[in-house]
Amino acid sequence: MLDAVGINHDPVSGSARIVSVVPSITELLFDLQLGESLVGRTGFCFHPKAEVKHLPKLGGTKDFDLDKLRVLQPTHLIVNVDENPKTLVDSAREFVPNIVVTHPMGPYDNVSLYQLMGHIFNRQTQAQQLTDDFLSSYRAAMTQTNHLAQERVLYIIWKKPWMTISRDTYIARILRSVGFNQIETNMNERYPEINIENYSGNVDRILLSTEPFAFRNRDVDEIKAQVQISGKPLISLIDGEMTSWYGSRAILGYEYLASYRQKITTN
Repeated sequence: MLDAVGINHDPVSGSARIVSVVPSITELLFDLQLGESLVGRTGFCFHPKAEVKHLPKLGGTKDFDLDKLRVLQPTHLIVNVDENPKTLVDSAREFVPNIVVTHPMGPYDNVSLYQLMGHIFNRQTQAQQLTDDFLSSYRAAMTQTNHLAQERVLYIIWKKPWMTISRDTYIARILRSVGFNQIETNMNERYPEINIENYSGNVDRILLSTEPFAFRNRDVDEIKAQVQISGKPLISLIDGEMTSWYGSRAILGYEYLASYRQKITTN
């Protein structure tokens, strides 16, 4: 089965030693009952909390330590196009036999991700169960949100500088599926720096994500003062894990987003 860069991966024969430097995929591997095969993670791989605390940490997603990785002698390294620098991944190829590249770009890519991991690590039954659970959650969310009015939104991921997302991202497509339409910023970057005031007049709502920057209520007040608005655009905090974490978290993500949309639309 092919990964995101077209490399074919055969099913593992024997035992695997897996290192994941993608937080959401670390969680997915545990949900596929592969915890005993995981030998390393990043410091941002903190789900499931009780299980990951026993795994060695290699640093962050952008700067994982190659020397520590080498010591772990992994048979498989799981990486992501957006999360992990290509230069680091290329360096790891010199001594890691199998590097699996992921790049979910929309809701149904979660199903492909389950199937890929299930295929490589012989967890097809578990992968099918996750697929069934995801499709159930996704369809329920569509039922609960399709009748709601669409909103034009500006989704903010960082402060100093303010940063947003392009429409060509997993997050934007997840948001769009429940009726939050991220506006076009007319920039080439997937995660561009912006001046909020230049866009605030063109949106119904500004969404402040709780990750990667941990936005809080004080940030809502700061933006209200900055753009000097009353009424629209509305400003809301949103759980970043539920919008940006793919894999098994997307199942809970759709349950959250359906409830979130209904709640803030009626308030």
